[in-house]
Amino acid sequence: MAEPASGFLAELKDAVTPRAALLVLGTLLLQLGFITSYVGALHHPHPHQLSIAVVAPQQVAPKLVAGLESVPGDAVKTSTSPDRASAEARIRNQEIYAAWIFDPAGSKDTLLVADARGPAAARAATEIVTQVDGSQGRTVATEDVVPLAAGDAEGLSSFYLVVGWCVGGYLVASILGISAGSRPANTNRALIRLGTLAVYSVSAGIGGAVIIGPVLNALPGSLGALIGLGSLVVFAVGAITMAMECLFGVIGIGLAVLVFVVLGNPSAGGVFPPPLMPPFWRAIGAWIPNGAGTDVARSIAYFGSTDITVPLLVLAAWAVLGVAVTLAAVARRPGSAPAGEPAGAAL
Repeated sequence: MAEPASGFLAELKDAVTPRAALLVLGTLLLQLGFITSYVGALHHPHPHQLSIAVVAPQQVAPKLVAGLESVPGDAVKTSTSPDRASAEARIRNQEIYAAWIFDPAGSKDTLLVADARGPAAARAATEIVTQVDGSQGRTVATEDVVPLAAGDAEGLSSFYLVVGWCVGGYLVASILGISAGSRPANTNRALIRLGTLAVYSVSAGIGGAVIIGPVLNALPGSLGALIGLGSLVVFAVGAITMAMECLFGVIGIGLAVLVFVVLGNPSAGGVFPPPLMPPFWRAIGAWIPNGAGTDVARSIAYFGSTDITVPLLVLAAWAVLGVAVTLAAVARRPGSAPAGEPAGAAL
């Protein structure tokens, strides 16, 4: 009677190796991390340091600033501007999210917002200023100075465009690794693989920009600039994924999913801009290609490509790091299998 059980255990051990069991456990942890990250980042948006400028006479401005600063939870980051034109320019340059224009001749003020920067931020600013203004017996009318395009509902097109580019980047790198070994056999093979990734990246950049612009009319802005952005995003994500595969084998694909899907997507500022996210996601979003790419795409579409130097440098840094690690890993141990991959797979 003991033999069938022994036979089953032997079959089980043969069918589910320790390595396979660890990969399944890793998949479970990624799945739970996905749920935790998305729900944690998006389930309870609350403003933090939402930048609002006050435009008012000198004798009134301190009172309005104090009213904004009294909002609990460090919700508002206040400043002053001398006039409406300067405040509007700061909104268009992405220096502030909103501007409260006080009317000294009446009791109805104006709040300037930019839905293109994120409708959720505009709504949060409106709620805050309406509450503070109402406590002083005044009313406020909201004016959108940078509205969304007709085909860009809720301002999500730039986010989904970049998410699509990121998905293509880590998928193509994963496919190259699975089909030909996680680590290229030599430096020449690594350069060929990186060249293939570069060609794919440009193709993906062109395709995504054409679809989001001329085909769907979902996002305005320079077609050429969006193509350049898409090519950089895809290459940066693909190069880092390739580097992770060189170092960790198939586990590197899971690490790429962790970075770009579990952490990168919810922190990218697509659904809610950074001032409405919890501290952890607010801190990491701008330093991951998803968030950096979304910031640049939104700026190209609506803000005249202002304030894009830092996010472009972030994307370039990921790309350079991915290429450098890939080449270094191949040069250091040519032909050997990465950690977590059976010997011979790199061939």
